[in-house]
Amino acid sequence: MKRLALMVIGCALASSALAAPRSCEELKVKIEAKIQANNVSSYTLEIVANEEVHDENMVVGSCENGTKKIIYQKNDL
Repeated sequence: MKRLALMVIGCALASSALAAPRSCEELKVKIEAKIQANNVSSYTLEIVANEEVHDENMVVGSCENGTKKIIYQKNDL
């Protein structure tokens, strides 16, 4: 019975940690690393409020409980 209670508490703690709001800056850094790994040389990542998103195809991430988006734009050389 104690094992079951510990397992339930452990799962609850783990799920709350997974559901924690993601920092926009932290997510932006991770996305930048992936973009740079693909050798993209000229791009812009911008953190904007949901209302400022004009093209959903540019959204590459969502943060701060879905209140902000990270948009990507490739800059032509």
